[in-house]
Amino acid sequence: MANAEHSGRPAEAFGATAVGGTRARLRLARLGLWLLAAVLAVRQITVVLTTPRGERLTDLETWVGPEGVLHVSGSLYDSTRFTGTPFGGLVLKPLTRAAEQALGWGWTFGTLLLVAALGVVAARALPQPVGRRTALLAAPVAISLLMLSLPVRNTLWLGQTSIVPVLLVLLGCFVVRGRRVSGVLIGVAAALQPTLLLFAPLLWLTGRRRPAAATGVTFAAATVLAWAAMPQDSHTYWVHHMAGVGLGGPADDLANQSLHGALLRLGLEGPLEIGLFLLLGTAVAVLGLRRAVHYARDGQLLLAVAVTGCTAVVVAPTAWQHQLLWVLLAAVGRVGNRASDRLVWPVAVVLVITLPAKMMLPNMAALHPLRDNVVLLAALAAAVAVPFLSRTSPYFDAPIPTRYAPPVPGRFAFVPLLPFLRRVLTRPNLLLELLLIRVTYAAYAKVRLAATGDNAAAGRARAEEHGQQILDFERVLHLDIEHAVNHAVVKIDWLRHFFDFYYTSFHFIVPLTVLGLLYWRRPVDYRWARSSLGFATLLALIGFWLYPLAPPRLMPDLGIIDTVHGVQDFSKPDYGTLTALTNQYAAMPSLHFGWSLWCGLVIAIIAPKAWMKALGLLHPLFTASAIVATGNHWVLDAAGGAVVVGAGFGLTYLLQGPRARTAVAATEFTREPAVREKDRSLS
Repeated sequence: MANAEHSGRPAEAFGATAVGGTRARLRLARLGLWLLAAVLAVRQITVVLTTPRGERLTDLETWVGPEGVLHVSGSLYDSTRFTGTPFGGLVLKPLTRAAEQALGWGWTFGTLLLVAALGVVAARALPQPVGRRTALLAAPVAISLLMLSLPVRNTLWLGQTSIVPVLLVLLGCFVVRGRRVSGVLIGVAAALQPTLLLFAPLLWLTGRRRPAAATGVTFAAATVLAWAAMPQDSHTYWVHHMAGVGLGGPADDLANQSLHGALLRLGLEGPLEIGLFLLLGTAVAVLGLRRAVHYARDGQLLLAVAVTGCTAVVVAPTAWQHQLLWVLLAAVGRVGNRASDRLVWPVAVVLVITLPAKMMLPNMAALHPLRDNVVLLAALAAAVAVPFLSRTSPYFDAPIPTRYAPPVPGRFAFVPLLPFLRRVLTRPNLLLELLLIRVTYAAYAKVRLAATGDNAAAGRARAEEHGQQILDFERVLHLDIEHAVNHAVVKIDWLRHFFDFYYTSFHFIVPLTVLGLLYWRRPVDYRWARSSLGFATLLALIGFWLYPLAPPRLMPDLGIIDTVHGVQDFSKPDYGTLTALTNQYAAMPSLHFGWSLWCGLVIAIIAPKAWMKALGLLHPLFTASAIVATGNHWVLDAAGGAVVVGAGFGLTYLLQGPRARTAVAATEFTREPAVREKDRSLS
């Protein structure tokens, strides 16, 4: 009986319970992701349709002429905003003026349906076999990323048709069964976006010759039909546009993320630029097609399609922002032998295609060529450079795993530890860390600036009211030393210059140096420190938003001398031009002091020698003196900075557990007595 009771049944029941729990979590996650996709779709609809007429669907509106949509009796290109092919205009010509009133709603909802269909097709086109989790979550994740992407947002805002060619190609490659029909769909896509004719040689070289022939025939028939119906428009497009002049704006505009646009922005022009563009474009087309053929034969057809699409973006005379969706599809490629490297490429692609270039790279003149062409560089890398793994690689499905510290329970048993904050024992990927730090700081700066509100005068009044509250509270506590310290420092030139330099220079240099040294010398402690800094900054942003506070230098009646920024014009609601650059009311809590305190504590905890610890703790002391002496913060602002830093360390301990080194030591200490006790019982 005992053996029967302790045989397989309880284990089977336990296994069934575990599997059932996993399935329930997957269903819950899938539902959450679909809800997220729906929320993003509703947001896109709301943003477009609540914008006043004339500011939304601007490309669509300019196509509407006195006799109907797309200037039925005139040229498609009279408005200079229509960038499609003559065939695209011919397809849309049947729309009449009667449809004009409902065109905005119909166009917006129709585009959203196309985006949803595109996400579903892309998710089902992932190379097989895929896990159950991937199969369930891929579609809502794909749709959400598409909704967030700049090309889709741009398409919805302008009223463009750029989703249609991408969807036609994916339908022709993955959904349609008939060979000729698939070629017809891709041929129509090429008729709408000519550089997609590159898919014809891809089909031919991968053994799908009938679809390739059907693609070429369909493209030629559609082009000839449009030429016969609209010879003037066809001449404008195929001669004027394809010669590199461009439609819809100057070809050297930043929105033109093609090789031709990049060469023009670099100052090349005339026959030299055209010759170089043709030479480089041919090389990119050949290399891109070779790579696409390789990945198609390797069983990664979606990656092959993405590489071909990225090649088409690079070699097109003009590739406007709404035509760059191919770059996002390239995120399906797997890069890197280590698990810690596997996220670098998809994260970089998602960031490039969803965020403005200004958030990706700092505003430095030396980096402007990279920043101005960041999407083009991503497309070029996907086409010819990124070493995507072959399915025959042993690391394709099983990358080298990342080493983690043993899991340690949180401070409270009812608070679960966050898996993505697990303590890494090996050094994380540097490029991924730099991307995350840069984007996090860009978001911090944007939120910090947005916290002032739209009404400058109202924001100023509220911030000054809060400033008076802080001053009154400091007087009660006898901490109102800002005026005395400020005027004492102003009288000593060398001390004033020292504090001005310390305030403007060390705020970023020291935290970045600490993070860099931890990454280089103490990777085990790196994420612990970075997580605590991130939590502290997030809490500070909440404080900026809820309690805008004017610093002492911007309180007109206090007589504080602004030693760093100079005299401000208090007669203006925004204090001159300074608040156009940053939020002048983000004084509580002080991140100048908060970040310096974080640096001091990290150094004091980790540094091996006493003099290093003492030197680290001097930094928050000097920073506190500088922020008060220069008139940029109240004393209580520093106290607020200390509170958010303490909360940041506390949240890190609560959600991540102790530092990795402490965790390892504790685990070893608790295991040893148990082993000894077992040895005693055996003896």
